[in-house]
Amino acid sequence: MAEGEMESPGPKKCGPYISSVTSQSVNLMIRGVVLFLIGVFLALVLNLLQIQRNVTLFPPDVITSIFSSAWWVPPCCGTASAVIGLLYPCIDKHLGEPHKFKREWSSVMRCVAVFVGINHASAKVDFDNNIQLSLTLAALSIGLWWTFDRSRSGFGLGVGIAFLATLVTQLLVYNGVYQYTSPDFLYVRSWLPCIFFAGGITMGNIGRQLAMYECKVIAEKSHQE
Repeated sequence: MAEGEMESPGPKKCGPYISSVTSQSVNLMIRGVVLFLIGVFLALVLNLLQIQRNVTLFPPDVITSIFSSAWWVPPCCGTASAVIGLLYPCIDKHLGEPHKFKREWSSVMRCVAVFVGINHASAKVDFDNNIQLSLTLAALSIGLWWTFDRSRSGFGLGVGIAFLATLVTQLLVYNGVYQYTSPDFLYVRSWLPCIFFAGGITMGNIGRQLAMYECKVIAEKSHQE
């Protein structure tokens, strides 16, 4: 065949494995960013409620944002939300137990609303003592798990998140980063683990829903191809 008739090689296409890995990495990054932004937003709103009721107190020199919160709180909460939201579906996949209970966005939004309500109650509702408030919030938090999750992995992760988050908070308060008014559980309020538990369940539900949405999109693309 003459040189002029030789076909020029076209652009090389990635194999299906490389394409799949690239797609999964991009989707994982997108989910992480979405979860981070949701965590930042919830941190700003919920922390504002706590500060307005003088539940948490920050030194005046660290209050730098328009939401009257220390600058490091939203990024830390956003990062934790991203980790939790990505961890839940990963654990489900590892255990071989895909979570299919109430897997629709309306249920996820109701879960977020209940979580905000629990946090709001911790700052607004007055009880005779902190024990009554703690027991009430514990019941509400478990009720949130039962209503929107009901998985053993979700409950276990929620308890682990509550323990670790409470431990970190104790260390922050101990080192004078900020403080709680009327602490009754070492340096923090006794109901704080309930808030962390409910927050873990909520972000886990959001993460699971985002993962399910991603799977649907990938399945539709594969079907079209």
